[in-house]
Amino acid sequence: MDNNDVPSLTRSAAPAVRLENLRVEFHTPGKRIEAVNGVDLELRQGEVVALIGESGSGKSVTLRAIMRLHAERSTRISGQLEVAGQDVLAMSQRQLAALRGKTVAMIFQEPLLALDPVYPVGAQIVEVIRRHENVSAAEAKARALALFERVRIPSPERRLAAYAHEMSGGMRQRAMIALALACKPQVLLADEPTTALDATVQIQILLLLRELQQEMGLAIVFVTHDIGAAAEVADRMAVMYAGRIVEQGPAATLLTQPRHPYTLSLLQSRSQGAMQKGKRLQTIAGSPPDLSRLPPGCAFADRCAWAIDACRAAVPAEVALGAGHTARCIRLDVVDGVRPAASTVADGALFIS
Repeated sequence: MDNNDVPSLTRSAAPAVRLENLRVEFHTPGKRIEAVNGVDLELRQGEVVALIGESGSGKSVTLRAIMRLHAERSTRISGQLEVAGQDVLAMSQRQLAALRGKTVAMIFQEPLLALDPVYPVGAQIVEVIRRHENVSAAEAKARALALFERVRIPSPERRLAAYAHEMSGGMRQRAMIALALACKPQVLLADEPTTALDATVQIQILLLLRELQQEMGLAIVFVTHDIGAAAEVADRMAVMYAGRIVEQGPAATLLTQPRHPYTLSLLQSRSQGAMQKGKRLQTIAGSPPDLSRLPPGCAFADRCAWAIDACRAAVPAEVALGAGHTARCIRLDVVDGVRPAASTVADGALFIS
């Protein structure tokens, strides 16, 4: 395929995504849920940042907030939220419609639910292209075909007429990637894009995402609970717990020199690294806190082996550790020097070259 058929990006001087003290609260009768609680994150053009953490840590909520996809009647979003230098929280619905798909696009965890079951997948891509750009139906269809070819969907012309339920899981995810790239976005948000796929297809999708990111200069926020997957695609990692980023920095640093007890616990509890004869899988004791009743101090304190009374008194400040590495913990001196076993990182990696 000619390179002119592949979307290309113009780099912006502004960060691709900038979050400052981002807060997302869900309001239900008699309850206020603090799903995201003061997140600071910056993503540069051409960079991949992975958001990592257990279910309920606020990863997907953060991703959806970037596109303002939460129901506005029951959600309060505050702080600073910018995409390509634009203030997303100040946008009207019309401005948001122009932003979504054109500037920032999203790959959802389950494409079968994200794709419209009533229309062929190709027709949905054509509609998105024509909604954002003044092109003919024939040109839009040609671009949709080129995208199907680029994401390596077999028999692409025939698959343009297929419905989502007629495709395999891996093929649907490739079609979802093609749909996300249809209007040449600067920012791609990927919400656990490989979770529902088998191991072989996961590797294929990760390879494809890395290839497209490098080829097109995309800025990607990649949400996952799998540190092995994150290690293969991310330049930087941000570890979330109970709505806060507790540690962030270069991927290689967090994998080999974690400083927050939660990051270390995640690495030590990876099943791939622990499935060795004579070794038991390490787990993280306890469960995450109720987001409607967050404790006054460190939310991880009740599950942390190093916690002291002071940990429960106040939320730890973010500490700069050098080279873009930060952590929120008052026990950094104790955790320093404790390293995950080599197998925890190496044995679980996908070794994509």
